[in-house]
Amino acid sequence: MNTDQSDARDMTSESTQETDAANEETEAEPPEDIADPIEEIERLREEVEELKEERDEFNERMLRKAADLENLRRRMDREKRRRHEAGKVTVLESMLEVLDDFERSLEAARELDDAEDAESAYESLKGGVEMVFRKFQDELESLGVEPIEAEGEPFDEQLHEAMMRQPSEEAEPGTVLQEIQKGYTMGDRVLRHSRVVVAAEPSENGTA
Repeated sequence: MNTDQSDARDMTSESTQETDAANEETEAEPPEDIADPIEEIERLREEVEELKEERDEFNERMLRKAADLENLRRRMDREKRRRHEAGKVTVLESMLEVLDDFERSLEAARELDDAEDAESAYESLKGGVEMVFRKFQDELESLGVEPIEAEGEPFDEQLHEAMMRQPSEEAEPGTVLQEIQKGYTMGDRVLRHSRVVVAAEPSENGTA
């Protein structure tokens, strides 16, 4: 065998060894284009977990807020009922005193009636009823309740309810001629409209 052939074999052997070494390095370390997606997937997984935690925390806060609002609504309802009951108690306490006066007036009238003094019984009953009526008016006034002025006033649909139109030569059309049922206000609120008869032109017929 000559020297040239020996050198060729040696070069072929060295090339084969270098190729095997390169293959081993390739198998030991994955390419960069494969490693990057794995890291990206791991990063995305962490972000998803963080978003889930934020979602759960947000839901918990919302549930607490909803519970707080429900508790507030219940407290407001209880307070509203309490004030309503307190208002009724205040009014009824004053009405009970008026009821006591009625009972005393009736009892005094019965005693006189038993004594066969009808005239005195009538005067006693009349005086008692007038006294109770005045006291009842005073109690209403203390609560801010006032009667609505109607007769002789211009008709006001905010205060009056027209029950009839009656021709009149003495009053201007639209003037309240007669009050059928008294109305009342409490502050700016109308408790009951006054039922009235309203003046119309003399040529008009009365209508309900």
